Amino acid sequence: MSSSPVSPALLTDFLPADWRDAHLLGRLDFGQGPTPVMIKGGHLFDLSGVAPTVSDLLNNLPDGALPTGGQDLGDAGTIKVALQWGEALPGAPLLLSPIDLQCIKAAGVTFAVSALERVIEERARGDYAKANEIRSDLSARIGTDLRAVKPGSTEAAALKQALIADGLWSQYLEVAIGPDAEIFTKGPTLSSVGWGAYIGVRADSDWNNPEPEVALAVDGKGRVHGATLGNDVNLRDFEGRSALLLSKAKDNNASCALGPFIRLFDGTFSIDDVRNAEVSVNVTGTDGFVLNGKSNMALISRDPLDLVGQTIGKNHQYPDGFVLFMGTLFAPIDDRDAPGKGFTHKGGDVVTIASPRLGSLSNKVAGCHEAPAWNFGIGDLMRNLAKRGLLRG
Repeated sequence: MSSSPVSPALLTDFLPADWRDAHLLGRLDFGQGPTPVMIKGGHLFDLSGVAPTVSDLLNNLPDGALPTGGQDLGDAGTIKVALQWGEALPGAPLLLSPIDLQCIKAAGVTFAVSALERVIEERARGDYAKANEIRSDLSARIGTDLRAVKPGSTEAAALKQALIADGLWSQYLEVAIGPDAEIFTKGPTLSSVGWGAYIGVRADSDWNNPEPEVALAVDGKGRVHGATLGNDVNLRDFEGRSALLLSKAKDNNASCALGPFIRLFDGTFSIDDVRNAEVSVNVTGTDGFVLNGKSNMALISRDPLDLVGQTIGKNHQYPDGFVLFMGTLFAPIDDRDAPGKGFTHKGGDVVTIASPRLGSLSNKVAGCHEAPAWNFGIGDLMRNLAKRGLLRG
């Protein structure tokens, strides 16, 4: 598994190390439109004859079953895919986000470190110059207690009262240690981008960063089928000015990346692998700046299945399923340009998020207004599938 993309790229450059033993579900565009595909037994299969969409495929799987059938396209180790940037690769398919009709949901403030950083953003009012002083004070006063407490517990309620009395309570701490998780919509259906695509950062943001996360693939019945990697691109200055700006901080053109594939649960991979996954992130800029970090799922404050249960149930249904970002403890504070300025993206940054069992997801940063516009919606997908004769009653 390489740490950065190459062009032209082989699928094996960014698949899990044990990809020949895995069941990897995703989407490719061979020039006709989005096509569900699977890597199994080391071969790539076109599943469009089995189900027209990934959502439909997962929804109709019997409990505990894996997809079968499809057209064998050959050894996956020989398949090349194209980048949106880099040298041209005529005839090579594009690797798309591995989801289609699913809603894109996200859980926020699920790690103690990220909870502290959100409080810092709130108190700094989006000004990174004030963040270091606030970070030092808050970490010294509540960091240890926050990491040890179980959300929704009696101990959490007692800590809340102590923090209120000390003038340190925050809406972010409420979702960090209270009974209810923060679950929000990251982006509209079909808006996510995949491996090798540009990711977008608003041109009017001066403080932003990648968020390397594991995301669960859940069907319309609430069954978790597997996991993938995600980049929940975040504008810290926007959300820091006001939590009511969350949608502008999170939901922008090309601001959500997923991939490279969904690794389905089977005899080689389970929810326990998700619970113990370590996710790394590397940012390499054209200015020579390099940032490395990681997020360890074992340190999450809420269990992944609890987050799923707080997303779907009697209060909310998702007939086409959803993908759920589970948060990150990665919050970069490294100075990029000058002491005290902290980290923020620059155009041309290549971001690679990786985990041994899930592969690697690489994207290049551009302004939201410069990244390819999102112009393929649900109606376009339905028309495309109908034209290809893939819609069935």
